[in-house]
Amino acid sequence: QVQLVESGGGLVQPGGSLRLSCAASGITFRHYAMGWYRQAPGKQRELVAQITSGGMTNYADSVKGRFTISRDNAKTTVYLQMNSLKPEDTAVYYCKGDPPFGGSSYWGQGTQVTVSS
Repeated sequence: QVQLVESGGGLVQPGGSLRLSCAASGITFRHYAMGWYRQAPGKQRELVAQITSGGMTNYADSVKGRFTISRDNAKTTVYLQMNSLKPEDTAVYYCKGDPPFGGSSYWGQGTQVTVSS
């Protein structure tokens, strides 16, 4: 059974930091591209950051220079370090795993991030 379990969300003041984690099980994690997405109320889900199986990264323009995605294949976990948080970063953050050579992707259940004073 495939599971992606996010953690690390919460309430933080503007300018603060959070680190999200996504622990994966039931997949050959090292072969998967992993991504973080977010969805704010009334908006579509959007890509935040991606990391390939080889470690190449890609970021949304809105988070470049503030967020860092990384992965630990030994722990089958992907991270999102979020610094200099802004109120507009408030959203539910989701982890996604994309298998190699096509096939079904997997999503986590999401973790809420709220940036507010």
